[in-house]
Amino acid sequence: MGPQHPSTHGVLHLLLQLEGEWVTQVEVEIGYMHRCFEKHAEYLSFPQIIPYVDRLDYVAPLAGEHAFVLAVERALGLSVPPRTEYLRVLAVELNRIASHLLALGTYAIDLGATTGFLWAFRDREFILEFLEAWSGARMLYNLFWVGGIAFDLPLHFTDRLREFIPYLRKNMEELKRLLLDNRIFRDRTAGVGVIPLEVALQYGASGPVLRGSGLAWDLRRTHPYSVYPELEFEVPVGTGAMGTLGDCWDRSWVRYREMEESLRIVEACLERLEKDYPGGGDFDPRQNEVGRKARPRQDVALYAAVEGPRGELGFFLEAAKNSDKPRRLKVRSPSFAHLSMLPALVQEGLWLADWVALLGSLDVVMCEVDR
Repeated sequence: MGPQHPSTHGVLHLLLQLEGEWVTQVEVEIGYMHRCFEKHAEYLSFPQIIPYVDRLDYVAPLAGEHAFVLAVERALGLSVPPRTEYLRVLAVELNRIASHLLALGTYAIDLGATTGFLWAFRDREFILEFLEAWSGARMLYNLFWVGGIAFDLPLHFTDRLREFIPYLRKNMEELKRLLLDNRIFRDRTAGVGVIPLEVALQYGASGPVLRGSGLAWDLRRTHPYSVYPELEFEVPVGTGAMGTLGDCWDRSWVRYREMEESLRIVEACLERLEKDYPGGGDFDPRQNEVGRKARPRQDVALYAAVEGPRGELGFFLEAAKNSDKPRRLKVRSPSFAHLSMLPALVQEGLWLADWVALLGSLDVVMCEVDR
């Protein structure tokens, strides 16, 4: 199956062993993207790497930007103004909603439905328009810079966003009725593609895949960073409500619930920005110049990670004293861990149609795998 096939979610080659329609064995072959990101990073300065980070998980690049700038800021000993962190979290959570809308919409296509895909992409497009108005780019933003953020919020941004939130909540409820509450969707996902919690832990699963198997592990709560400790939100987990704990339906349900929680975080960020930092607050574009010129005061080796839409996205950063380039930059990709699980999930066999449902429920992005 693949590497160019509508059900492979990117340039991925799967070697399947079949008995009729029954999948008995799978071999996952990656490496078709030829990204070479980690090697490129050794020849670029810290600020120059950020546009390349965008192209790892291009569906939700702001999570990658956030993880990278956190790693570099820790290495350089830089502190970021609180308002800047609220702006970053606001942007990341909007991007998380857009990512989950894409995940659910394309998953509907995987299972043979079209309307859910069109509805999800319609609302995702509105979010991309907000982020484009802010950063100037529709998908690859280069918005988070070392020590700061590229642009302050545009004029009337918060007012328009507040008007959009009730509209999105209403449409999300319609999407839930169309997909998650749909009998055909449930028949295709409930009890299908079960990932036992012990298997998820053995292979380093994270994000909705791990939480869909019942473990409330979210780095925003378990290893707090940025301003998340100051924000109220829940960590949704799978319960096996429609079938078996850890099935495809649970993972879809977790993503839907995370969109609801992300909207809560967006509203909380807007409230903090308007209440504590009226009139632009402490935004100072000169802070970005500090980040561009800073160098590590000693040799550093550290790891920084964030809770991305697909799971734990992190950077192992090693840099020499007074150097403006990494000596080594390694990406911890959630999609890579999730693809690694696939051979273990078909040991007892799986129907080919259910295999497509399982693969789609993992929501992998191949550019962060072939890095």
